[in-house]
Amino acid sequence: MQLYYSPTSPFVRKIMVLLHETGQLEDVEKLPTSGTPLAPAKGLPAHNPLGKVPALARDGAPTLYDSRVICQFLDDRARASLYGEGESKWSNLVIEATADGIVDAALLMVYERRLRPDDKQFHDYIESQWHKVEQAVEALDQKWLSNLSGPLSIGQIAVGCALGYLDFRHDARGWRKNAGGLDDWYAKFSERPSMKATIPAG
Repeated sequence: MQLYYSPTSPFVRKIMVLLHETGQLEDVEKLPTSGTPLAPAKGLPAHNPLGKVPALARDGAPTLYDSRVICQFLDDRARASLYGEGESKWSNLVIEATADGIVDAALLMVYERRLRPDDKQFHDYIESQWHKVEQAVEALDQKWLSNLSGPLSIGQIAVGCALGYLDFRHDARGWRKNAGGLDDWYAKFSERPSMKATIPAG
């Protein structure tokens, strides 16, 4: 298997943490790929028509793309049960979707500032994306901490990577100020070897 990835992508980090946690890291060749929404990486659309990382190429089978699809495939491959069963499965999927929504909004903020000239940036749009982040962080802190405190799950991995991305790109905005419980949880979760091994840089 070959993973098309960017070392700063929080969606890629989610997959990398899962690979570490499930003992599959050596089964995947990492192929560095970089691009932007305005200039997708050369050759990537052949593996993902949306031109986005991550994409997981497999011998004799269709390439998988979207981090949620890839994570479910790798979880199934390792029989790791990171999604749970019954009601816990649906809770984990909602938590993962919430975390991915945080990342989506945070990325849009980055792109707005990086890809538009200063005089064309839509500051109200940037603030509206941050408002989504704040609402999602509040929901995780108030509704989902008990789920995050259980056995390792895809929800925990997704949230850990999302909060790590906020620290990486938006630290000055201070997501922790109204989420003390989530901050405490993240402080412990970020000490996992899989999280330390995948800290973004650049």
